[in-house]
Amino acid sequence: MTSEVRIHPTAIIEDDVSLGSGTSVWDNAHIRHGSQLGEQCIVGGKSYIAYDVRIGNRVKINAMAYICYGVTIEDGVMISAGTIFTNDQFPRATTPDLAELRSSGPDEETHDTIVRAGATIGAGAIIGNNLEIGRFAMVGMGSVVTRSVPDFHLVVGNPARSVGCVCRCGPRLASWSAGEIVSLASLMCEHCGAEYRVNQGQVIELSPATISTTES
Repeated sequence: MTSEVRIHPTAIIEDDVSLGSGTSVWDNAHIRHGSQLGEQCIVGGKSYIAYDVRIGNRVKINAMAYICYGVTIEDGVMISAGTIFTNDQFPRATTPDLAELRSSGPDEETHDTIVRAGATIGAGAIIGNNLEIGRFAMVGMGSVVTRSVPDFHLVVGNPARSVGCVCRCGPRLASWSAGEIVSLASLMCEHCGAEYRVNQGQVIELSPATISTTES
């Protein structure tokens, strides 16, 4: 595994940005000052990462993603193309009298968002603020997320609602009606053999996957 950091000549990397070994930043991406990216990350072309964003190891950010201030992304997350994060609860361009532009810096209406390890956010999704995307959760493409997503849940729609749960390796384990709170005694992933149960909507991992990691 290479430890080289690769930065496309057209990318903009501001001062005080930390890039871990093996990370690649592609064409016309812009990473603002103070942001930290871990090892083996990919930042796709034309993506924007605001100042002081924290990103873990082995995170894939596809093309044209917008990741604003206040976002934290843990290890192994997939951010698909065209994903947009938000952080302002009551966005306005100017002061109430329209006489001055509002500062673009954080204020009392700026809220954080955290994406937990292993989660996937589908293409074109919009992620609200003051919420959490749980471990290995999956957000369907084009969804508008306005509330926190529990671990392993699959959410879709506008506004996004839970319609099932997924294995840490990706495939769906079970389906239910949007917003329904269910309990299921036993679930097994047909792909990797991992076992789960669902208790009043909480997905609990009972045994790990059996798929081994191999290098090509």
